[in-house]
Amino acid sequence: MDTCYIACALDCEINILLDATDLLIGADRGYFTLVKNGYTPDVAIGDFDSYSGEINCEKTIKFPVKKDFTDSALAIEYAIDKGYKRIVIFGAIGGQLDHTLANLALLARYTELGIDIVFIDGESVIFAIHNSKISFNERANGRISVFSFGDVSKGVCENGLMYTLNNYTMENINPLGVSNEFIGTGAEISVKNGTLLIHTSKENYFNYLTKS
Repeated sequence: MDTCYIACALDCEINILLDATDLLIGADRGYFTLVKNGYTPDVAIGDFDSYSGEINCEKTIKFPVKKDFTDSALAIEYAIDKGYKRIVIFGAIGGQLDHTLANLALLARYTELGIDIVFIDGESVIFAIHNSKISFNERANGRISVFSFGDVSKGVCENGLMYTLNNYTMENINPLGVSNEFIGTGAEISVKNGTLLIHTSKENYFNYLTKS
């Protein structure tokens, strides 16, 4: 599947193998992050209040500092407008807490709109599922945490993990799903009505996950 990769403001290591049809976006200072990691972005987008250096890419889209959308949101919207439904984002989690919370809200929102989106934070990832299920094969390992993003998520099931749930109503004010563990048997997580934020390792996400 064609993928849009977006780098946001936080410094991070990026190591991706691009296909000819993939899109590479630097959101504000994310442009510098991509260049530092040896990549030439297709597009630089944002208000550039955190980067004032030279920009040298195919397309630059500059917005005023006073605007209604974050640079991350602008980059995601640009990718969707170009037809991309799979988006991988670097450098958006950590740093300023308010920006992290804003990006988690974006993650939930675009997942509910049918966009396959994931945020990479070092060796871990955060992604979401909405009214659907995912499964991990038996090679998945380490920890996995599951949180309700809305007030409640109904019909939550977690099977094949150390701690299981069956048709559970998960509330966003009760972090019951934190720090569960894979046990080497394969696992399935599902929600009938709601949006779940899921945190696990990058290895688990890219190598052992199947989305329904």
